[in-house]
Amino acid sequence: MTTISKKSPKKPEVYAIDFGTSNSLVAAANRENIFPAIPLDPFHSDPTVFRSILFFPTMAKCYYGAEAVKEFYQHQGQGRLIRSIKKYLPSRTFVGTYVEDRPVNLEDIIGFFLGEARRRANEFYGVDIKRAVLGRPAKFAPDDADDRYAEFRLRQAAERGGFTEVIFCPEPVAAAYDYRERAVEAELVLVADFGGGTSDFTVIRLRNGERVEVLGMSGVSMAGDALDGELMRHKLVNYFGADLNYKVPFGNNILRMPGHLMEKLCSPADIALLGKRDILEFLRLLQKWTIQGPDKVKLDRLFTLIEDQQGFPLFEHIEQAKRELSQVLETPIDFDYPRIELHARIGREEFETFIDAEVTAITNALDETLRLAGVRAEQIQRVCCTGGTARVPRIQAELARRFAPEKIQDHKYFHSVVEGLSHRAKEWLND
Repeated sequence: MTTISKKSPKKPEVYAIDFGTSNSLVAAANRENIFPAIPLDPFHSDPTVFRSILFFPTMAKCYYGAEAVKEFYQHQGQGRLIRSIKKYLPSRTFVGTYVEDRPVNLEDIIGFFLGEARRRANEFYGVDIKRAVLGRPAKFAPDDADDRYAEFRLRQAAERGGFTEVIFCPEPVAAAYDYRERAVEAELVLVADFGGGTSDFTVIRLRNGERVEVLGMSGVSMAGDALDGELMRHKLVNYFGADLNYKVPFGNNILRMPGHLMEKLCSPADIALLGKRDILEFLRLLQKWTIQGPDKVKLDRLFTLIEDQQGFPLFEHIEQAKRELSQVLETPIDFDYPRIELHARIGREEFETFIDAEVTAITNALDETLRLAGVRAEQIQRVCCTGGTARVPRIQAELARRFAPEKIQDHKYFHSVVEGLSHRAKEWLND
């Protein structure tokens, strides 16, 4: 990849933005050159990785990325932490959230984040760029109308972040642009992008120096966050009362904790919604209605989790356990926050049982991509994997079941999409 330093007299003209559910990266291009990913976050171990997290200690102040996490802990959870916000783009029922009891809509939240990324990139290069090639999933949602709606909202967010010209490029196609630079002969390639919120697949025919020919593309809103949620659902929710019984006054029926509340508990993005006033009021009633003493202890844990905003730190521990299971057969989950003090062990084999439905949905999207492209698995010459979820052994096993192991290539888990977007940006300028 041709690169250029920020000291060059030739400045970038357009940004390439990989806005991800978990992490975001920004690269750049002009008509002659590709610029590498920009070090946006000095608090991250890899400064080019900008975690897609915002923390509002007050409505008047916002922190971003790794600094948002640091400030969240320093403020002892007092404030509003927002993560995995990309997930809500196709949801017509999710308008926004609250900061200090004031409504903030989704487009503004994402606009804050994209605007901050733009500001830092402009400062790095000493420019004022308002053009962007923005990555997007192969599918935001199964329904085409919802998919278009999500892209429309993301465009609005980018405009609120200061961009006046925006084009979109599917993330697996962007990864293919990056891989194209290394191809030495014509190849039929499956690009598999396993992220935090979506798993995307594209079958392409490519050759170095030529345009990417897309033969088929599909995806599903199922990836790393969903796998984390299944670990929570099957291993940890009973610590917080998922199995509790209660009886309303003057009622005869024994009831269980409402399932929709536990669904929120099992979502890294939705767990913060348990702090809504109406939910807290219902949970306080449950404290009076619970039948067994141990259930009151579980509810106390749930209140601590919600009121002290410990959902984010807990899912950080869950995600870490998931990563460790890529290397070991069993690992502990120890969460020692006062009044929660959760200790469990998770084995790789049981974890793979937990995530069976999610992996099936992901591989169904892969198989659908092959069908749309009109090719069989054995015809694929190279499988190019990107995204952190690609490391999950169950995912790797499903790929190996379809493709010869020598065809499968791990490809720069976090940087391939943004580098491909920068190639697309250069192409756009020269169209």
